[in-house]
Amino acid sequence: MAGRGEIVYIGGYTAHSGGRGTGIVAARRDPDSGELTSLGTVAVAASPSFLARHPHRPVLYAVNELPDGQVSAWQVGPEGELTEIGSWATGGAEPCHLAVAPDGRFLFVANYGGGSVTVFPLDADGVPGERSDVVEHSGHGPDPERQERAHAHMVVPGVGGEPLLAVDLGTDSIYRYDLDAASGRLVPRPPRVRTPAGAGPRHLARHPDGRRCYVSGELDRSVLVYEADEDGVLHQRGRVDASDRAGHVQPSEIAVDADGRHLYLANRGVGTISVYSIGAGLPELVDEVETGGEWPRHFVLLGEHLYVADERADMVRTFRVDRETGVPMAIGEPLPIPSPTCVLP
Repeated sequence: MAGRGEIVYIGGYTAHSGGRGTGIVAARRDPDSGELTSLGTVAVAASPSFLARHPHRPVLYAVNELPDGQVSAWQVGPEGELTEIGSWATGGAEPCHLAVAPDGRFLFVANYGGGSVTVFPLDADGVPGERSDVVEHSGHGPDPERQERAHAHMVVPGVGGEPLLAVDLGTDSIYRYDLDAASGRLVPRPPRVRTPAGAGPRHLARHPDGRRCYVSGELDRSVLVYEADEDGVLHQRGRVDASDRAGHVQPSEIAVDADGRHLYLANRGVGTISVYSIGAGLPELVDEVETGGEWPRHFVLLGEHLYVADERADMVRTFRVDRETGVPMAIGEPLPIPSPTCVLP
């Protein structure tokens, strides 16, 4: 795998979940042109639908989004190769998201089907131990098909004493937890943040200012805007539409750029990326860019490039982002990848 460039990992769905992938694919990224060159499947795994890296160690983690949920870990080699470390049961069904604590001591997992959050302690080398906690959410929302019970969709570790946030689509809630580092258990920190009924919160993006955050409403095609008070409690400041397009719109990934000037949102169904400018008030829509596919499930901003994983179009597409306007423009040819669901630098 020798050669110039950075390694990007791409997770996706395999036949275990009705997908067409075989595991984790690696690609070499040219930081100047943005071009991705596939290096093929570097880890055969069952539906590694979301990926994360350890902040200090060469370890990569993936959820295995299965009825009997698991997480898997690999040692990352100098040329991007992956050597399997092992797999661990999450204690919850269909894990769909995971994140590592900033200090590298714990791994957190959101179990969508189980409506729960799992904690794994990590040793000095980043290897998970036996899970130390599984916290189950309870309740439901007004949508009888999607909100019949709790569905944890994202975990966002806190920084500098802030609580861990767990975004739950099924209960229209953002749960707040403190971590007891000695026991590895989560302690609820009231109050729970309740989104508008039927919003179906999916993912959350923090602003660099540490106060504002933005939540994609999967079920009501929204972006919800929150601001933290002096106690760190989130208060909703408003709502903006996810898309100007007619038809079925199902927002997925959401992110703020590094300088906090622009907000990005992927819209499945209509196959677009909405771009908003961020000022003192609510985000304002600048443009809505077609991705060339129908189902942009995830994207990542890397330098002046944006990489969009379209699950149903079997591709990762590269865009160059205009530094002033924030608007992305497609460049080059899409990278063919079966059922991609996550892009990790």
